[in-house]
Amino acid sequence: MERMTGLDAGFLYMETPTLHMHTLKIGVIDPVNVEGGYSFERFREELEKRLHLLPPFRRRIVDLPRGIHHPVWIEDPNFSLEAHLKRTTVPAPGGAREMDAIIGQIASTQLDRDKPLWELWALEGLQDGHVAFVAKIHHAAADGVAAAAMLANILSVDPQPAEPDPPAEPWRGEPIPDARSLARAGRSDKRAALKLIPALYKRTRAGAKALAKHREQTTIRTPRPIKDAPRTSFNGSLSANRSFATATLPLEEFKRVKTAFDVTLNDVVLDVVGSSVRRYLVERGERLDKPLIAGVPVATDKPDDVKRLGGNKVSNMFTSLCTDIADPVERLRAIHEITKEAKLVQNILGADTMASWLEYAPPRPFNWFMRTYSRRGLAARHRPPINLVVSNVPGPRSPLYIAGAKLAALYSVGPILEGIGLNVTVWSYIDQMNFAAISCASLLPEVHTITDGLHESLDELLKAADRA
Repeated sequence: MERMTGLDAGFLYMETPTLHMHTLKIGVIDPVNVEGGYSFERFREELEKRLHLLPPFRRRIVDLPRGIHHPVWIEDPNFSLEAHLKRTTVPAPGGAREMDAIIGQIASTQLDRDKPLWELWALEGLQDGHVAFVAKIHHAAADGVAAAAMLANILSVDPQPAEPDPPAEPWRGEPIPDARSLARAGRSDKRAALKLIPALYKRTRAGAKALAKHREQTTIRTPRPIKDAPRTSFNGSLSANRSFATATLPLEEFKRVKTAFDVTLNDVVLDVVGSSVRRYLVERGERLDKPLIAGVPVATDKPDDVKRLGGNKVSNMFTSLCTDIADPVERLRAIHEITKEAKLVQNILGADTMASWLEYAPPRPFNWFMRTYSRRGLAARHRPPINLVVSNVPGPRSPLYIAGAKLAALYSVGPILEGIGLNVTVWSYIDQMNFAAISCASLLPEVHTITDGLHESLDELLKAADRA
């Protein structure tokens, strides 16, 4: 039995019938060289051999009585692999559009909290005999870093890898704790945690004073959530249904732009996404009174931390996409300067400050507030906190294989939130930049408009880079 951290539990408390807090990891494999070919039964056997390398896959949550503290994780005594494996056939002709539509449907339902918080779908019938695997994992179980570590545990750079080593000890489920022992453990943990509040308050106050002093010495201003975010058609109250889209662009072209203008790869990603969204809004006749604001997830793991296979260590940095600037080069340079300042602001405040405060978040009031806010559609009545989430994850540079099948493409995307109806995530893989975008189907029904526009936005920067 292990108590959840406040950050992990926060992702549970945020969830409502329309706000789903799962992430998606999509791997498209090419089984053409696999002896005997692909079958769903073989896929199941290969996954079962590797379950001990995926610890969150056999853990479930147990709530504490009356919500006196955060829930606990236990090894699920009723675990059944079959309960988590799904399969479906992608409609003809089995292209990317058809695959994306199925993934949108998968993303539109919540995970069952009475089981470990994941599902794995096999999408068969893709063009060229490819098969897509869609892992739907609750954010409470793993963030992007932990998910990438689990992925590395089951993939190999060797087309003919050896069989995985068996677990050191046989896996055993835990009995579900009784209410009395849960309550006793929860009260003890809560008393210990509350003793730390004065030190955390002192640290937070010191960070705020340091930030105020820093702002007196700089002319660059980072955006303020809510105050500086404009209203858009995709910033509103969510329905349960999701729209999903993918796009693949060449990594080398992003590097060309990065080198030409001496910015970071992430700056180029932010500009390309912001430019595409800006074009979409202009074509709809929407006029922005302020530049779009993006939240950028940032891992808070330290370089010497042990590789995590679960949980969350993540914070958010807020930056401007400078969509009020028409010239692509000026816009990219402005993004670079503001994002550089946003990193300084985050370091001054402490990247883990919000996670530390979440340790003391009361479960029942937190969840009640989120459900009430969602049910009453309050997100549509005020400016959004930010406009969208943009995440850039560096992925593997070498081809990867699982049970002899080559990984042809890799996509990932996190959740959308009330008032923040668009998430765009890119994972690099070998020489590709694989973008995935998710939105609320009632706010942005055809999210392919955004991913299709990425190509035009990148071309615009490439032409400027060639002139430079």
